[in-house]
Amino acid sequence: MSKITLAITDDDVLIVSLLEGYLQNAGDMDVLFTANSGPELIEKLKAAPEVPQVLLLDLKMEGMDGIAVSEYLKIHYPGIKVIVVSSHYQKSFMGFMLKAGVSAFLPKGVMPAELAEVIRAVAKQGFYFKPEQLDVLRGQIAPKAPKPVLQDDNALSEREIDVLRLICQQKTAKEIGDLLFITQRTAEGHKNNLFVKTGAKNIAGLVIYAIQQGIINVDELPVI
Repeated sequence: MSKITLAITDDDVLIVSLLEGYLQNAGDMDVLFTANSGPELIEKLKAAPEVPQVLLLDLKMEGMDGIAVSEYLKIHYPGIKVIVVSSHYQKSFMGFMLKAGVSAFLPKGVMPAELAEVIRAVAKQGFYFKPEQLDVLRGQIAPKAPKPVLQDDNALSEREIDVLRLICQQKTAKEIGDLLFITQRTAEGHKNNLFVKTGAKNIAGLVIYAIQQGIINVDELPVI
């Protein structure tokens, strides 16, 4: 099985070094590179022969903070799943962080073993929520628009809605295919259509869309 490729960006050199060593020894992860600032990260991404699947990112950094980095990546590198690990963690930031393109938001005091599990969940499913974060999301991401109207050209089909529900339940394309009796390739095609129709840049964006449209309730979202 291929390893999860990572990058780490934090202005604390010691934390970067410790995280790199721990995750590199996890067995199923490969740290491609590290950076100590947002601009350094961007330069390394531009020069890198391989873009990491997951980025561990600090929130408060000099010059270009984690929010600015996330927003940049959402536009230029939407395939990178961002996990913000910050000493400025507050549950109330969760809704904003998701809208900025973040796939998971964790306090810096998280245990290394838990962080590794979150990385695996995000790499596989595209997002991760702590149970207490779901409580916050109930109030922060309220429905803002009516459910899709099927006759609209940009509306979701019934099958796309089924796929979206399963994505929100952390099902992979293969699992979605098995459950809906379609091929994995067809499931991937439906997922790509969802990105186009909803304007979402990542799986977390699809989850937000599903909540806003009333397709899924926050209580239905799984946690690990």
